[in-house]
Amino acid sequence: MDDKTILTFLRDHKWTIVCGCIGLVFALCVITYGFWRALFICLCIAAGIFLGKKLDEKWNISESLNQIFKK
Repeated sequence: MDDKTILTFLRDHKWTIVCGCIGLVFALCVITYGFWRALFICLCIAAGIFLGKKLDEKWNISESLNQIFKK
């Protein structure tokens, strides 16, 4: 296989590969820590990704809180 074929394969199947890796990491966490601890770890990672994405987008937290708690 040449480099172009490998890159094409990776580009065509990127989400399959990413989701497979996520599943593998979750399975290893379950084996190592147990289901509930692994679930907690994944939730913390998801929260960190969410907050990081919002901060990358120049998220204004005070404006969001005002929208949530306005009368």
